[in-house]
Amino acid sequence: MIETVVEGQSLDQFSVDETRRMATERYLSSAKAARRLPEHVKQEETAIDWRAMVDFGNRLRHACHTTDVAVIWDIIKTYLPPLKAFVERRIRAAGK
Repeated sequence: MIETVVEGQSLDQFSVDETRRMATERYLSSAKAARRLPEHVKQEETAIDWRAMVDFGNRLRHACHTTDVAVIWDIIKTYLPPLKAFVERRIRAAGK
């Protein structure tokens, strides 16, 4: 869903579009769910910094006025694709 929100956007466009930023931050704030993942699941993908994901989700929920747009953009472009790939692999492996 985040990819759809930012599709065709540059960092500059994203920076000035408050609606897109807020929607993206809302989606990213659901990262708190990562804290409920069993350790054996997290160990399947050690390239993902699960702790940082949970911490960032907490920051978005409690201090959104201090988020840096460039950090959000970096997460979308750098960290979201491997996370999405991991989730898709898990879903396929579960036969869904």
